[in-house]
Amino acid sequence: TSAKLDRIFELRPDLVLGFSDLQADIAADLIRQGLNVHIFNHRDIAGIFGMIAVLGGMVGCEEKAARLCATLSENLERIRASAAQFAVRPRVYFEEWDEPMISGIRWVSELVGVAGGDDCFEDHSRESLARNRIVADPMEVVRRAPDIILGSWCGKKFQPKSVAARTGWDAVPAVCCGFADSPETSKAKNVSMDVGRPDPRRRSMISSITVSRRAAL
Repeated sequence: TSAKLDRIFELRPDLVLGFSDLQADIAADLIRQGLNVHIFNHRDIAGIFGMIAVLGGMVGCEEKAARLCATLSENLERIRASAAQFAVRPRVYFEEWDEPMISGIRWVSELVGVAGGDDCFEDHSRESLARNRIVADPMEVVRRAPDIILGSWCGKKFQPKSVAARTGWDAVPAVCCGFADSPETSKAKNVSMDVGRPDPRRRSMISSITVSRRAAL
């Protein structure tokens, strides 16, 4: 990843926050310029809660952070309980990037489960590095036969039609049923928010998965 370091320097921040090994070089450059930098490196839902608690402590808002974590946890459990009432758990393929194809990180896989689905590449999701989640053979998605396809390509808009046009993917259940732009009917849907960001805004993503899940049943 890259950053406009000069713009960051101009802001004269008291603290710069970043995420993962992908921003290690950026963090190093900022540190060399005398800025205070903290890099988080969480990969699952529990880690997101941990990040909120740590950040709350760093800025003197421990109680606010604790309340936020409690609210988010309650929301997750409520959604999990609601999803448990469905008789069928659809198989979900989440695509984080298209060239090369990269499947979802751990918190995405966990949120798919909370919303009532099963991640087709749950085994890949345990890999913390994106390069270890590359789906080298596109036909592997066909073999795992997802009922729902979700995409959030970091930095560019997800294109359902280009996904559907991939060689051999006309046999994928989600593709066979057709694509639609409306969340109410979509089998392969553009999650407009950046799901790759490890922040608390995960409720919107769960809603997107749940809507697509209902359409698939």
